[in-house]
Amino acid sequence: MEKQIYNLDMPVLKIPDGVDHKQTYNWTLRQAVEGLQLFGGIGSGKTSSSGRMVALKYLSLNFGGLVLTAKTDEKTHWEELCRIAGRSNDLIIIEPGGKHYFNLMEHLAAGGEQQAFVENIVHVLNTVIRASNEKQGGGEDTMFWENALHMTMFNVITLCQLAYGEKITLQLIYDVAQSLPKKSEQGAAAPSAEQARNTAYARAFLKASARVDQLTKDFKATLSEAQKNLPKEQLDDLLEEGVPQLRRMNQLDNFFFEVLHNLSSRTRSVIDFCFLGFLFGLLQDPIYSLLCKHEATFKLTDCFEHGKIILINLPVKKFHKIGRDSQCMLKFLWQQAMESRDITQNERPVFLWGDESQLFLHEYDAEYQATARSSRIATVYISQNLPNYYANMGGDKSEYKVKSFLGTLGTKIFHANADMETNRYASELIGEAWQEEHQHGENVGNQQFGASKTSSWVLRKVVRPEQLVGLKTGGDHNKKIAVGYMHVQGKKFASGFNHTAVSFSQEFSP
Repeated sequence: MEKQIYNLDMPVLKIPDGVDHKQTYNWTLRQAVEGLQLFGGIGSGKTSSSGRMVALKYLSLNFGGLVLTAKTDEKTHWEELCRIAGRSNDLIIIEPGGKHYFNLMEHLAAGGEQQAFVENIVHVLNTVIRASNEKQGGGEDTMFWENALHMTMFNVITLCQLAYGEKITLQLIYDVAQSLPKKSEQGAAAPSAEQARNTAYARAFLKASARVDQLTKDFKATLSEAQKNLPKEQLDDLLEEGVPQLRRMNQLDNFFFEVLHNLSSRTRSVIDFCFLGFLFGLLQDPIYSLLCKHEATFKLTDCFEHGKIILINLPVKKFHKIGRDSQCMLKFLWQQAMESRDITQNERPVFLWGDESQLFLHEYDAEYQATARSSRIATVYISQNLPNYYANMGGDKSEYKVKSFLGTLGTKIFHANADMETNRYASELIGEAWQEEHQHGENVGNQQFGASKTSSWVLRKVVRPEQLVGLKTGGDHNKKIAVGYMHVQGKKFASGFNHTAVSFSQEFSP
């Protein structure tokens, strides 16, 4: 089989253009990797028409990809698309009772460097926890809680890494985090009844201390007599410089027994429930078996190396919060893996597909999308309306966050929609144009009749918001045709505008 050549100017979609639709507008790979957002109300045809067409074209061009699922029928939908495109053998489905597994810690450990391993785990967990909590909004204390949570995660995972190297498991992190020393509500030391649950922490701390003590002993053996007889403060500085783990152990001591131990019970409760609650969800089946327990049956890099399509069949409608959190986590890891590849060695485009995309957003998305084109990543997000994004992104200035993010997606298609805020957004994006208006006047008086005709140019909305309500929505009554307004950044249609109305067939085949 010949190697596919991917040029950024290669056509992906050929769209009828011009007044008579005899011209062709080429929506190219360049536009694809600049991102695509589809909007449309329930039953508007956004998934079954324009979404279906784009998906089939990506599959027919041998793109790899990651598919996130919100609804329970999405697995069946993508199995059909892959069958039509002849890509069934490339579909990897992660689901309860399936044959494929991913291993979070195994994937993160593949980086090699120990300190990077700790920071990677913290970064992933922190990003997903923040995404999960963001929809609830935040007050003036948000930054304090986030910093406290980040410090706790970092120190817990650092302790585990010092004690067990790269043989860290989520269960171990949970056990140590759940067993951190704390004071009772009266401020006294923890009662004896709580000592049993501190065993995991104590063992990890002692094991880490023993390891650092041995490293320190070995390092002291290399010192000269003059260095050994230095004043204590200078010798301590020399040891910390020569044994970085010693400095980290001192930091852990200070954090666990001073900073964290002395926090108010309310603050500790918030931190514990955020951190432990997230880990607890990952440790429950089927998530634990699918993502943490077994050896991985595939790599995320298989998407660009072998054109695999990974579908996470943990739909949010069925698995709720943990289904969303686990998919956000895999999405984040996938984004990192796709961005780290060398395009000069493998230029195969990959796609990120999210129907009900508002459910899967996290803080890294805008940064990721800004560099997606250079990494050949074609993002396709599908949502009903802007308020869905506002509600799920949450926090302060959610409207600005959402519109800022949408600005990173170069192409937008607007199908029929009863949400006027989304329709106003579409109308404003499409813009205004000068239109000629004619006025007619008639005068009757003194048995005389007069008529006048004048014209003027006025600036009007090209597409008014209410026009989007009545667009064709597909189905038999519309001959399987759904209409959407397509707006493309940078490249104009034959009309001279950046938008056009497009008819999408629900029976399209590549």
